[in-house]
Parts: sequence; C-alpha cells; structure tokens
Amino acid sequence: MGTSSNAQQQQHKGTGIFRGVDGTALVGLYGRPFIALDDALSDSGVELAALDVVHEEVCLAYASMPVDYTGGSHRSMQIMPVSRHGDAVVDYLEVLRALNDEQWSRFAALADDPADFFGLSIAERADIGEERKLPLSRRQMLWLKVRHGVYFPWKGYLELIPNQRWTDKANAAGKQFTRAARTFLPSTLAFIQSLPFESIGRCNIMGLESNDHGTVHRDGVPAEKPEVDHFVMLCPAANKRFYLFSEQSGEKVHVQKRAFWFNDSDYHGVDAD
Repeated sequence: MGTSSNAQQQQHKGTGIFRGVDGTALVGLYGRPFIALDDALSDSGVELAALDVVHEEVCLAYASMPVDYTGGSHRSMQIMPVSRHGDAVVDYLEVLRALNDEQWSRFAALADDPADFFGLSIAERADIGEERKLPLSRRQMLWLKVRHGVYFPWKGYLELIPNQRWTDKANAAGKQFTRAARTFLPSTLAFIQSLPFESIGRCNIMGLESNDHGTVHRDGVPAEKPEVDHFVMLCPAANKRFYLFSEQSGEKVHVQKRAFWFNDSDYHGVDAD
C-alpha cells in the first residue's frame, strides 16, 4: 500500500547521494536510504496495531472488488536499470508493436471501446496502457498475459484515489476515495485518514501474487526532480520484501518496516515470495 501526501512541514529536498556501509549508493533522504515511520506515527497518536485489521479487511475486499494489473511496461517506459531489464520478462508495449493485423484486431476487440484501437499505427501504439492516453481493459491485459506471456508484476492493484498520471500524486485538489473503497474498505480508509497529513493525493493497494516479483524501477530521475515527494509505504502484514536498489553496486537495501518514507526516484522493487 502506498500513500502520497503533502506533509505538515515544508516540502523536503534530498541531500545528495547516500552511501551505506555495504557500498550501496542511493539518493535517499537526509543521508539515509529511507526513513522508518513506525515510531514517529505511534508518537503522533496513530495506532499501528490497526494495520492488523487493515490486513484482514484488504484480503477480504479482494474477493469482492474488481482488481487491476499494473507494471507491465516498465522496460518500455525506460524506468528500469539496465542490469535488471530481464526481470521485466515480456513487456506489453513490445508485444503491441509486433502484433500482425489479425492479432491486433483480436486485441482491439477486447477493449472497453474497440473503436479507439482499430486503425492505430505502430507509432500510435506507444500511447497505450498505464500513464498513457488509452488504458488497457481488463480483458486486454488477460489476453496479453495468457497469449503473449506479458508479465504484470502487480496483479492486485487497487486505486483508492485515482490519478491519471503518476506525477499527479502530490496534488490532492478535488480528489476523493472511490465509492468501492468506501464500501469495502472502511477500516482501511479510517486508518489512512488518521495519518498526520494535511492532504492525500494518491492511495493505492499494490498486491503481488505468490512467487511474483515487483520489477525494479524508479518513478523519477533525481537530476530532474530534486523535490522528494512524501511517498509513504505501509506494509500491514510486515512480510513484503521491498528493497531499494543501487545500480552502481548491484546491491539491495531491504526495508523491514510496517511504515516508511522513501525516495521514489531511487530504484526500488520487491523480492518474490
């Protein structure tokens, strides 16, 4: 689960490259690879024990809510380190560029609005999928997975506060939790709203299925985005092997906390379990 917000203090900036004792190199936050928030949240009155209830509620909600896939085009988006390109397995944008006319017709027919897809040129196919003009339908994603072996790392993706673009996550103006989230996840939303944020611009549940890994990627380029977004990760079951990755050393910094803030312009991923 990840939430993005504007905290009560002024927006922070990163303070240069963090180099841990093991030689890893990350931009990090204030000379650290990440900032643990368990104690800070407890001191501010947030009951982390409530995450036990959140975990049970989220697991039950997955049986009733329509979930989405995400992360299937990280290699094409050029947000993965070169050394980890193979982790993406099969990228859906690469598949779409290679479809012949008959295969494209099948793919287009599976869209929520097929008329949007028929007649697209090869170049126009680059504007399909997450963070793009034409999102994939659930049927299209399933077909890409079973027919062409596309790897979607997060197969339990729920947007509780929808955003069209990742860069919109820090802007909370006019946004609200979805009706489905309010219906199936009341305890989860109550916990999120208990966090000491002035506002929340994005809130997702990122579910990995058994034995799936979260592909290593970054959500910004440090040289182009010196402002570090207030990106808070929550792990209710405390069993998600999230890590930060140094392309320079090839090493990982695992984060074994239930609540933490990390710089999403650092490469990060999740080990398979």
